[in-house]
Amino acid sequence: MRKLLQPWLIVSILVIALLAGFPLTRPSTYLLGFLLTIFMYGALAASWNIVGGFTGYLSFGHAAFFGLGAYTTALLLFYFDWSPFLTLPLAGLVAGGFAALVGFPCLRLRGPYFSLVTLVLGLAVYSLVLNLDFTQGSTGLFLPFPPVDIFTNHVIFYESMLALLVLATFTLRWIAHSKMGVGLAAIRADEEVAQTLGVSVTWLKLQAFVLSAFLSGLVGGIYSYYKSYLDPSFVFATAISINIALMALFGGRLSWLGPLLGAVLLSTINEVLVIQVGAQPARIVFGSLLIIVILFMPNGLIAAIQPLRRLFGRPSAMRQGS
Repeated sequence: MRKLLQPWLIVSILVIALLAGFPLTRPSTYLLGFLLTIFMYGALAASWNIVGGFTGYLSFGHAAFFGLGAYTTALLLFYFDWSPFLTLPLAGLVAGGFAALVGFPCLRLRGPYFSLVTLVLGLAVYSLVLNLDFTQGSTGLFLPFPPVDIFTNHVIFYESMLALLVLATFTLRWIAHSKMGVGLAAIRADEEVAQTLGVSVTWLKLQAFVLSAFLSGLVGGIYSYYKSYLDPSFVFATAISINIALMALFGGRLSWLGPLLGAVLLSTINEVLVIQVGAQPARIVFGSLLIIVILFMPNGLIAAIQPLRRLFGRPSAMRQGS
């Protein structure tokens, strides 16, 4: 009963219930689409944080996993008419499988070398998809709309993305309070010391990398069907990788709640900037924010909000190991 009555769980259930029931108020499709974008970036930031925050390996190539998940479900729908809601696990498996394939050599690198390799990796996957015939190259894939009205269509994807956000966030919290979280914190602090203490450094890093990619692939799998048109220049865009890294860092990379906080705040700021000043100035602001956060806010906003720490349970393994 104590576990069931924990404040963080009660608050989480209430918030999820309110968000899930929000479409019953018949909001505009614009508002549903905006919230869906927040859910998407929240789920991506949470998945990125498994590697970039908990393990301390800053990745700037997570758009590759997002895009692979998106193209997996899109191609199965385009060629075989299989619903992405049924083939969604395959999107995660393809992204996770690719991460397992490239993870071992990439994770041997550290610091800026790892960040640079992941950035190049994302660009390489983009170039590959762009030049393959069966992916339709730069023409892109035009996907059929679900056979429902526009509002119902938005509601379906809104609820689906909310479910993925809940999955990614609760997975992140589970890791933060688990033995795996203790091991990742030890790796982040000092890999050599962690190895002498019996932590399986290579295996644990690879686990974190694959799980992070799997969750990113799931998000991409749903998002491709929602957009109904898939263009490699968008789903593999470096801007996506930078945005999700910035959101996790801005909110707080050592907390399971930080990526969600960062996604909500920065998605809202971005929406206001795009409407008021345009897309290009918004990108300049985001780039500047990334530099400021890395230099002056390494632990993000969540570190400065002490009351929330008390509300959302005992100190996690990640903060204890930091």
